[in-house]
Amino acid sequence: MVRTKAGALYTGISTNPERRLRQHKGELTGGAKALKGKGPLKLAFTYVMPCRSSASKLEYQLKQWTKNDKELLLKQAIKQLNLLHQLSGESRIGVTPETQYNGD
Repeated sequence: MVRTKAGALYTGISTNPERRLRQHKGELTGGAKALKGKGPLKLAFTYVMPCRSSASKLEYQLKQWTKNDKELLLKQAIKQLNLLHQLSGESRIGVTPETQYNGD
């Protein structure tokens, strides 16, 4: 999921989310028309699926959700990342200040 400047959430699939975000930002060719002029854009959520078919099915389901439901998903994901970070102490777990859950 990509978050726009206005706070909207765009859902899509990609084998390389960082590259796809660069496309959406206009740094590379091939970004979605729906995101043109909506920047700055931030990668809000990624989830690895076993195959393209499963990813497409999940994408379709998420696109049916309300924005509130998607925000709840993001809050839960951030909570879990923060917990993993606290438990492991590993620097490999990427919890950035922007994504840390504040307990709300």
